[in-house]
Parts: sequence; structure tokens; C-alpha cells
Amino acid sequence: MFLKEHHQVALHVACGDITDVALDGQNLIVKAGDGMLANLLADGRREIENALRWQGLDLSLKVEIIEHKLTPQEEDIQKLQKLVGDYLTIKE
Repeated sequence: MFLKEHHQVALHVACGDITDVALDGQNLIVKAGDGMLANLLADGRREIENALRWQGLDLSLKVEIIEHKLTPQEEDIQKLQKLVGDYLTIKE
């Protein structure tokens, strides 16, 4: 509510997409994939911490980037694309 009332609607909506969190002492650790969500959370860290304080929680926000790991199939496809380039056609 704090973020919405302070005209931080994009940040308010982004916080709704958070699914992987942990508490470590006075730190709220949010894990997000590398991309727009992680950047928005990192840029809005101060506003999020203010929203937490508004709710009576004195926590520091830490945003951790989750590395995207390729599946074995994705690794194989990348290797083939390097070998044959545009000749590779993938049908599902």
C-alpha cells in the first residue's frame, strides 16, 4: 500500500512478482532472475525499505540474481547452432 500511495505503482506491481525470499537477520533477501524485475527491485531498494519500515519491519533489502542454468537439451542445441548455424531447424 505504501508504494502505491507514494506513486511507485510499477514497483508495487513488481513486488507482487516476488516468489523467492528469505530472511537472514535484519536482511530481506529477494532472489530474482537477471532482468527487468531484478533491476527494478535494486533501483527501488530505498522505497521498498521505506515500505517495510512503514509496516513496522526494520529490514534491509538485498537483491540476489539467480543464474539461469541451461538444461542439457538447451546446451546441446547451442552446440549444434555453433556448428551448423542457420542450417539447424528445431521442430517441437
